[in-house]
Amino acid sequence: MYVLYSTLLGAALILSLPYWIYQMLRHGKYGPGFLQRLGRVPLHLSHTAEPTIWIHAVSVGEVLAVSGLVDQLRVRLPGFRIVVSTTTDTGQKLARDRFGAKNVFYFPIDLSFAIRPYLDALRPQLIVIAETEFWPNFLRLAKRAGARIVVVNARISDRSRRGYRRLHWWLPKVIQNVDLFLAQTQEDSRRLIDIGAPGSRVAVTGNLKFDLQLTQPPPVMANLRDSFRATGASPILVFGSTADDEEERMLLQAFQSILASHPHATMILAPRHPERFAAVAALLESLGIHFLRRSLWGGEPLAGGVLLLDTIGELSAIYGLADIAFVGGSLVPKGGHNIIEPARHGVAIVVGNHTENFRDIIGLFQSRDALRVVGPAELPLVLMELISNEAERRALGQRAAETLRSQSGASEKTVAALENLLAPAPAAIAASQKA
Repeated sequence: MYVLYSTLLGAALILSLPYWIYQMLRHGKYGPGFLQRLGRVPLHLSHTAEPTIWIHAVSVGEVLAVSGLVDQLRVRLPGFRIVVSTTTDTGQKLARDRFGAKNVFYFPIDLSFAIRPYLDALRPQLIVIAETEFWPNFLRLAKRAGARIVVVNARISDRSRRGYRRLHWWLPKVIQNVDLFLAQTQEDSRRLIDIGAPGSRVAVTGNLKFDLQLTQPPPVMANLRDSFRATGASPILVFGSTADDEEERMLLQAFQSILASHPHATMILAPRHPERFAAVAALLESLGIHFLRRSLWGGEPLAGGVLLLDTIGELSAIYGLADIAFVGGSLVPKGGHNIIEPARHGVAIVVGNHTENFRDIIGLFQSRDALRVVGPAELPLVLMELISNEAERRALGQRAAETLRSQSGASEKTVAALENLLAPAPAAIAASQKA
C-alpha cells in the first residue's frame, strides 16, 4: 500500500505542477519553501550534538497552539534542541517570530526522498504533531528511524471523521506508528479510537489553545486606540477570519444597518486567507463602503468606515480593541474558526450557526451563556441588541473570559506526558546501572 500511495501522490504532484507554479507566480505562495519541501535541509538545521524534538504545526492556528508547549519544553528539557516545521507560509512567518528563524523550516512532502534527509539531519528522539496530520510515509519512516511520535491537541472534526472512515482498511495500520495521542476532549478520544487508534495510547489532556497567553501587542494597537478615541469611533466591531464573499457581504450589510443609528461605528474586517485581501477590497468598493487597508493606513480617521486588516499576525491582539467580535467561517458552511482569541480579551463574541469544526468549544461556551450563536437573519438584530445594552455586552465578554480560564492546564498535562514518554524505560535504566 505504501508503494501505491507514494506512486499516486507523486503522480498527483506532477499533474498539479502547473497549479503550484501559478500559485507561486500569481500569489507568491509555496515559493519560499519550495526546495525545503522537496528535501533540501536548510543549513541552520545542520547536525548537532543535542538531542532533538521536532514539532510540526501546519499553520497559524497550530503554531499558536504549541507556543506555550514549546516554552515549557525549553524550560523543562534544556538539553534538547526544539525545532518546528510548518506547512503554510503564514504559519512559517509566525513560527519564525515566535521560535527563532534558526529553529524553523518547511515540512517536507510525504515522499521518502524528501523526508529522509530531515530524519538524517535531525535524528529526532521525539516528534510532536499538532492536532491531526497523518502522513503515512512520514509516520512510517520516522518510526523506523527510532523516533517516538505523539499527536498533541488531537481533534477529529465531523468532516475529518468521514474522510478517515473511508480509509478504515488502511488508516489503523498507518496510525499504529503513533506512540501516543493526547486528545482535546473525551469525544475526540472516542473518535480517535473509532478510526483505529489503540485505546491504550489515547489520553485526554485538554485544548492547548486555552493556555495561550496574551503577547506583546503590535505597535499599531496604540495608534488605533488613540485614533478611535480622538475621532469618537464607537462601537468597534472586529469581524475576524471571514471565509468568502457571501459571508463578508452579509457582515457588511449588517454594518451598514448599524451605521444608520450609530454613524461613528467602526468595523475591522480580517479575511482568513491573505490571497483574498484584494477580492475583499474589491467587494468593499463595489458596495460603496468607505474603507482603508491596514497596510496603507497612516492614521486617517476610521469612524463610520471599515479597516481592512490585510496583514498577518495582528488579529489576535486587535480583538482586544473590540466591543463585539464576530468569528467567521460560521455564517456559511465552512465549520467556523476558534473563538479563544477574543475570549482571552473578555470581548462579547458572536458566531454563525456553522461551527462544526469547534463543536466542543462552542458547546462549552454556550452552556455558560458566554457567546451568541446566530443565523444570517438574526445577525443584525443581535449586534444591535449588544450595542444598545452595554451591561449585557460586558457581562457576555466577562463570562467568555471566565470560561476560558476554567479550562487551563492542558500544556502542563501535555508536557508531563511527553517527559514520561522520553524517560528511559525501567529495564533500560537497570541494564545501564549494571553496566
